[in-house]
Amino acid sequence: MLTMMVRPRWVLALLLALGIAAAFALLGQWQLERAVEQAAVVERPTEEVRPLADVAEPDRPTEQAATAQRVEVSGEIVPGDTVLIEGRLNDGVAGFWVVAHLEVTDAAPGGLPIALGWAPDEASARAALERVDADAAEAAGDPVTIVGRFLPSEAPIVPDEGDDPFAMQTVAVAQLINLWADYDDRPVYFGYVTTTEPAAGLEAIVSPPPEQSVELNWLNIFYALEWAVFAGFAVFLWYRLVRDAVERERELAAAGAAEAENAVPGTGVKAAESSAGASGTE
Repeated sequence: MLTMMVRPRWVLALLLALGIAAAFALLGQWQLERAVEQAAVVERPTEEVRPLADVAEPDRPTEQAATAQRVEVSGEIVPGDTVLIEGRLNDGVAGFWVVAHLEVTDAAPGGLPIALGWAPDEASARAALERVDADAAEAAGDPVTIVGRFLPSEAPIVPDEGDDPFAMQTVAVAQLINLWADYDDRPVYFGYVTTTEPAAGLEAIVSPPPEQSVELNWLNIFYALEWAVFAGFAVFLWYRLVRDAVERERELAAAGAAEAENAVPGTGVKAAESSAGASGTE
């Protein structure tokens, strides 16, 4: 078989198989690189406090790069527009958020929900809400500066049958603007800020930085394995063709040897045919 492998025809076939295998290997490497690139974590400086103007604009969806970014924003809290959001967890404990309406003054004008803090019960949360509205009414025209984490608007949840139809469980901007007084056709930010420093009578909202997770693209890895199998199959196919050729040559050689053994010496006629001719003569 070794002599068959070194024949020019099969050497060329081997080079072709190796070339095809190399091409398949390169394709597999490319698929692995794609899987790694897609799994790469893009580091975002979410803990660096940035002006809201650099992060978001009113009447535009929240971009992925802005999600969970710590921001600083100034504006006026609108008295009477503060609401309670129920069922909010803080370190695993359900309670209430107090969410105020801030009219932004140091960036593009627009309404921005501000989660001012968390309370474990409705009575404490409502007392803090009234205090926020009273302070806002007293300081009318005086801007406040808020530092916190900017998060995208949540989807509204319809209360269960029998519950308060006006109760809110999410910070849904589309729902809030229907509660804010005289807020028709005015710009609004499609996100909200959880403050770092809570309002009086409230606890700080636990709002950790986003987790940096890496997920491999298993489809690309599967394709890479497929290309590796194809590369191996190209070489195996060459080996199988060589082996089949060797077996065919051996079979032909064996058949030729058998015919030679059965031939009558000196005549080139098979012994069986010679016997048959002799019987006919008799």
